[in-house]
Amino acid sequence: MKITGVRTQLYEFEMDRPIGDANSPQGRQLNTTLAVFIDTDEGITGMALGAPGARGQIHSMVENLLIGLDPRGVKGLWQRLVDAVFKGNNRGMVTDAISSIDVALWDIKAKANDEPLWKTLGAASRRVKAYASGIDLPLSDQEIGDFYAGMAARGISAGKLKVGLDFEHDLRRIQIMSDALARSGKKPVLLVDSNEYWSPKQAIRHIRAYEQHFDITWAEEPARRWDYRGLRKVSQGIKAAVATGENLDHVSEFTPLILHEAVDIVEVGWGCSGITGALQVAGLAYAFELPISMMNCPAHFMANVAAVLPNHMMMEVVEPGWDQALQVDTYIEDGWIVLGDRPGNGILFDEAKLAQFAIEKPSKPTGASPWGRRRGAGLYEVGASELEEMDLE
Repeated sequence: MKITGVRTQLYEFEMDRPIGDANSPQGRQLNTTLAVFIDTDEGITGMALGAPGARGQIHSMVENLLIGLDPRGVKGLWQRLVDAVFKGNNRGMVTDAISSIDVALWDIKAKANDEPLWKTLGAASRRVKAYASGIDLPLSDQEIGDFYAGMAARGISAGKLKVGLDFEHDLRRIQIMSDALARSGKKPVLLVDSNEYWSPKQAIRHIRAYEQHFDITWAEEPARRWDYRGLRKVSQGIKAAVATGENLDHVSEFTPLILHEAVDIVEVGWGCSGITGALQVAGLAYAFELPISMMNCPAHFMANVAAVLPNHMMMEVVEPGWDQALQVDTYIEDGWIVLGDRPGNGILFDEAKLAQFAIEKPSKPTGASPWGRRRGAGLYEVGASELEEMDLE
């Protein structure tokens, strides 16, 4: 089997609800994604999602480095891509490209084996424990309650709330989330996420105050992603575990966090150099007896990877309506993601919907945090209700 080419298509659609965090409390509801197809001479096509900005890099890498090679040697091809960007480093849009290519290659490998990816990777079970995450700062109190109650009806008892801009606002909404999750019939597991908005000392002050009212299991990204001194300070200053890692690009970036005891729960997703990169991070965490939490993704396709990890804790479930161009064969039952039997990685595009949503270039703003890091982050707090201003002078 040989790789013969790569195709991509930008598509854009309205999600079912806005998503946003402490850096973008206004939220966004318009979603732009890149559909990636890697073709082979045996008629098997590998499919993946991609960042729109990485489109050119994806084409360049496949066309210059992978054409004519056997796609089933996924880990070797991953190393070939990483070695090729040695000088510029495996970071940013380069990582986005490698991630998408790697996901598509694993799809080909599983399809060539005529089995779902979780079997190709060696998982013994198709079930992965889930937690609910609304990415919910733009939502009203009623919408918060409805979202987590809906997840509780599917057996999910753990939930993660976006916090960081207003302490009283946070307390009220944590209670709403807790009450809604209790409808699952299980004890609620409460998680909070401030998305690097605080300094370490701000984080300790806020989280300790939350802990006077609630049993918080983990606090996510309470300081900057690379700040091992600050993250360790937070971990030592609160009862909750510190969870971080979702925005790191390569296993090497996790090493100082782990060696300096700055992370208690290691978060990873396909954006960390693809499935191959995520497996490397999980192995590193396993060596230090640290749990892994898999980050969210459309169609829950990374649950295929979570299923094979002996140290996996639970995977983030967001479901804001970003599967509209996909055919999904996973479902949630009694709080677990249940993987299907369809060969491949779980990504299958609905060709009619893809054509309906196809665009030539993304609208603005459609990024995950289109306004960047919020004004005052790590210095002083700017409430969610305050008018956003941009100083262009």
